[in-house]
Amino acid sequence: MKTSPAQALLAGLLPSVAAQSCPDYSSYAKTRHEPFSSGKHAHASMRPAPACRTFNSSTVESLLTNTTAAIADPDLARLFQNTYPNTLDTAIRWRGHTASNPSEELAFIITGDIDAMWLRDSANQLLSYLPLLEPDAAPNNPDSIASLYRGVINLQARYLLTSPFCNSFQPPAESGIPPTTNPAASGDTVFPAYDSAKVFECKYELDSLASFLELSAAYYEATHDAAFFGKFSWLDAVQALLTTTKAMTAGTYADDGTVLKSPYTFTRQTTRATETLANDGAGSPVRKTGMVRSAFRPSDDAVLFQFLVPSNMLFAEALARAGLIVAELEQGEKAPKGLAEDMAAFSKGVREAVTKHGIVPVLSKNGTGVETVYAYEVDGFGAAGLMDDANVPSLLAAPVYGYLANVDAVYQRTRARVLSAEGNPYFMAGSVISAVGGPHAGPGMAWPMASVVRILTSDDDDEIVRVLRELVGSTDGLGLMHESVNSNNASQWTRQWFSWANGLFGQMILDLHLRKPHILQQSFQ
Repeated sequence: MKTSPAQALLAGLLPSVAAQSCPDYSSYAKTRHEPFSSGKHAHASMRPAPACRTFNSSTVESLLTNTTAAIADPDLARLFQNTYPNTLDTAIRWRGHTASNPSEELAFIITGDIDAMWLRDSANQLLSYLPLLEPDAAPNNPDSIASLYRGVINLQARYLLTSPFCNSFQPPAESGIPPTTNPAASGDTVFPAYDSAKVFECKYELDSLASFLELSAAYYEATHDAAFFGKFSWLDAVQALLTTTKAMTAGTYADDGTVLKSPYTFTRQTTRATETLANDGAGSPVRKTGMVRSAFRPSDDAVLFQFLVPSNMLFAEALARAGLIVAELEQGEKAPKGLAEDMAAFSKGVREAVTKHGIVPVLSKNGTGVETVYAYEVDGFGAAGLMDDANVPSLLAAPVYGYLANVDAVYQRTRARVLSAEGNPYFMAGSVISAVGGPHAGPGMAWPMASVVRILTSDDDDEIVRVLRELVGSTDGLGLMHESVNSNNASQWTRQWFSWANGLFGQMILDLHLRKPHILQQSFQ
């Protein structure tokens, strides 16, 4: 595959003179650049010059132009222009092919200012461009969104075959990009062991495995290209994933009370409780329920109770969808017979376990009775964590990833608690933005990502307009979505470059353009 100037620059292949013309985006994104939007927030223009973008797509540019024309508010329009293409503009760190097979595409996508690829983040970054995904007009078209999807799926499959318990990985050897040192992980004690030349961090997160399946299913449903999944190592990766997740359905104790060896353990020398696991790395005890354990949340924070309900929701849904790919491959004798049936049964069992153990009784908000809601985490012994975290998958986002409809009664009760300071200890109410946060950034720090999910799961115009107005005013003039923002002070925020959140914001605007176009004609001044 021919390497573009921007890709060569990012891979360190061009001379220093060229590098000076394309600034490091982690620094570039900290400074406001003209022209500013004409609204009261005067949002900066934050896209790099076309020659410095890591992926250029005429389809994306046309969509930006057409959708922006439907947005009346100048600050909101600038936010959409900056955010939606951010992954393509800045985060396609390298593209190429497998050394042993020139027809196997690879794509290495970073989430921001670290040269590492998170399974969950890279999958979600591409899912923002799902409306543009279609079959290639020509085979191996290097400039298509479909090519990016294939490249990421192939590389994620390699990662899963390398270390299926790990969440974040080093650049592939073919890229020529050296491995990135991770000081935080230097003293980690992890079982199974991993190679730090291939793995950036090894926090076992169920949602990472589920995201691989979700991305695969999205590609298949949009392109109907089942043949792709039978060509390389996707099927092997799926079977490694199933082996891993089935092992993580085990409880802590055998029937006779014997303590079972955990398939995964993790300890880290740290001052933060969310960065390590209890009981010598095995985590808090669990009783076998049919759900799959997760050691860490989508935020990369340690769980309290290992059955993380939203991650099990996403896993069940994505596993069922990916099973349809396997079923088609079985018809062509390209997959082992019975694998699709096994995936469907596993998905069904996880769903049943979520319903049985993940829905818990709580005192109603008025204190006069009991109602049922989804817990965030459970342990199978009766303990439950009643909260939500901003990162997806979350309880709030369950309709976004297709587990249930937003009109579901239990979901609606759960949603009301999640979006309440009385029902969710990590709901950050403030004068600038009121949104779900989490222990990753700490109390008082609301996550714009959660506000975007709130809009995606709402049919209430008043709620959507109110939350959208908060988002427009939450960027400190930079015109990009931050990881978190002080709920009472927009000038205090974390991460100026967070491509996943940016893409999700753009995805939300496209959703409103289809679902509620009249809202985009309003002023948010």
